[in-house]
Amino acid sequence: MYETNYHKAKSLQDAAALLSQADDGAVLAGGQTLIPTLKQRLAAPSDLVDLADAGLAGIEEASGTLEIGAMTTHAEVAASEKVQKVIPGLACLAAGIGDPAVRHRGTIGGSLANNDPAADYPAAMLALAATIVTDQREIAAEDFFTGMFSTDLEEGEIIKSIRVSAPERGAYAKFPNPASRYAMAGVFVAKTASGVRVAVTGAGEDGVYRDAGIEAALTADFAPSAIDGLDVAADGMMSDIHGSAVYRAQLVKVMAKRATEAA
Repeated sequence: MYETNYHKAKSLQDAAALLSQADDGAVLAGGQTLIPTLKQRLAAPSDLVDLADAGLAGIEEASGTLEIGAMTTHAEVAASEKVQKVIPGLACLAAGIGDPAVRHRGTIGGSLANNDPAADYPAAMLALAATIVTDQREIAAEDFFTGMFSTDLEEGEIIKSIRVSAPERGAYAKFPNPASRYAMAGVFVAKTASGVRVAVTGAGEDGVYRDAGIEAALTADFAPSAIDGLDVAADGMMSDIHGSAVYRAQLVKVMAKRATEAA
């Protein structure tokens, strides 16, 4: 690691102030991506601002809407009775992230801010039309994810919480890489009052995206069989040592069917 100044923020306001004073500051949440990046000397921030004591963890529920603090760990999301009751598909998704060590350190806010193209949470946020609340504004999930490892967050802007409402039905299914447990293709299907929303992670070259074809099929008939006749195009799909674009396209179709059946 390169030399850096470490700060432990006592509040969200304290964290924002520390970042504003840094030459090149970085926020430390669960550290599941940032710490390995620092150890490999792929990043050299002048300052690290740790949010562990900033009071940003916890889950609240009101009238079918969850407010999940940014520093809430994956394990806490998975084990929460509130999440299991309001959006069981989200609890199931969190339970399948990484391994126990990752789930007890990684946070929902950190995952969203990093926006790894194979991360699980982005699919849920996009399908459920979530709102990402920062220290400066509220951002609709549709506008938050802007590309691979890219978000609409401004420099120094910090995620405070995530607000998400219960769908009529909703579930997530993924095909995990057997080594990393990241999604080679993960699909969250949500039937809401405003229509069916289907979001895909792990497969697209530009990160998480909505699949209009699957949405249309499920709007006409919300059943796994409605997806049988679809042809999911390989154009725009990732292709690497783990799987070709054609393979990932097929995985998207299969995971969409499984998520619909679970929902």
